[in-house]
Amino acid sequence: MEMEKGPVVATGAGGYIGSWLVMKLLRAGYTVRATVRDPANTKKLKPLLDIPGAGSRLTIWKADLNDEGSFDDVIDGCTGVFHVATPMDFESKDPENEVIKPTVDGMLSILKSCKRAGTVRRVIYTSSAGTVNVEERQKPEYDENSWSDIEFCRRVKMTGWMYFVSKSLAERAAWDFARENSMDLITIIPTLVVGPFITSTMPPSMITALSLITGNEAHYSIIKQVQLVHLDDLCEAHVFLLDHPKANGRYICSSHDATIHDLAGMIRRKYHQYHIPQKIEGMDDEIQTVRFSSKKLLEFGFEYKYTMEEMFDEAIKSCVEKKLIPPQAVEALAENGKLEVTGEQVDVAKAAMNGEKEEVHIASR
Repeated sequence: MEMEKGPVVATGAGGYIGSWLVMKLLRAGYTVRATVRDPANTKKLKPLLDIPGAGSRLTIWKADLNDEGSFDDVIDGCTGVFHVATPMDFESKDPENEVIKPTVDGMLSILKSCKRAGTVRRVIYTSSAGTVNVEERQKPEYDENSWSDIEFCRRVKMTGWMYFVSKSLAERAAWDFARENSMDLITIIPTLVVGPFITSTMPPSMITALSLITGNEAHYSIIKQVQLVHLDDLCEAHVFLLDHPKANGRYICSSHDATIHDLAGMIRRKYHQYHIPQKIEGMDDEIQTVRFSSKKLLEFGFEYKYTMEEMFDEAIKSCVEKKLIPPQAVEALAENGKLEVTGEQVDVAKAAMNGEKEEVHIASR
């Protein structure tokens, strides 16, 4: 019988990445303290409570990134902390105060709680590809030494700009705090996270990943030159790095590079029921992939398990089963190729696509 490990904390446990990470940790034998903003939201908590092992090794704690010190109690006595939660609202009217400031302040609040606890041996922060390659001219390849141009983001204000700025500033602030306080910090940099999920609402990264199916053109620029990782591979990397004795610094977690044309071709071939545009307006036919190097992670012995097709197969299956997208584009409009849904589907999809807040990380963007 495997020895019990932990306890460890997972923030944002009700979200896309957080909930899957909790499941992985429980499967690996950890005792998990999961933080959420609203423990009374039984609908959002049900997927967590249904995980095997949750009854004996999972506890739910209330904590809020906007509330200084609210993580003190949950972190006290823990050996590891996974900070996954992040404010997410692409449609915010006040992004500086509703997205950027809470992300940075929340990061520092958690690190201060870790310092006060005195028991935390390692903190793992889920950063974002949005901290790496958002700049005016794309390079052919990026690694852990690369950082996004924050001033460029603020000036251009592309889709998701406030997210890129918030994650960049939060990670930089975390590194400054860790150095000043001799803390063991690891940051994981996922690219666009795709795959199945146990949450009941549309994950923000699915809005981007499946934008060709839904016709959400605002997200086409994000998948123009995209990098991807399966949700399960990403969470496996979190657990892997928690216990690796030589782990240090930043780690890119990205298994595939593609262009919007690659994605369109793959989805078109496999999913004839959806209307995927043959020609994508404003996209050069000859655009090249931009690579995110996972060399540092792979040299530690980590292995990716999933193909790009498996990511999308499982993501689409989850969305259809949860009625977040229809099983086929039966009401697609011929003149623009956009997907129209009805009833419950349109209510859920519109809420998600309008940037409904959720404490999850959407890789990149």
